[in-house]
Amino acid sequence: MNSFYVIAFDSTHYAIKTEKQLKVQFKIDMIPTPREISASCGLSVKFSEALVNEIVSSLKETSKKGLHLYKITKLETGTRIAESINWED
Repeated sequence: MNSFYVIAFDSTHYAIKTEKQLKVQFKIDMIPTPREISASCGLSVKFSEALVNEIVSSLKETSKKGLHLYKITKLETGTRIAESINWED
């Protein structure tokens, strides 16, 4: 299995604002929102599983309104599963 995390957004404004904030400290990629996730915005921020705790901590001071955290897991069959992650976890 192969996993990564994405933050999906309700608007492009949130996507651009969050990307600017995170790229100063972390290796992230702006990607099209994975089809397994339904979000209003077609952009998502992708990052490795190793960075999830640091990124969530860095966003603690930021309003998470309009931001949705997901874990995407690719199974051996090629199927991808999106799991919504609660920001409070």
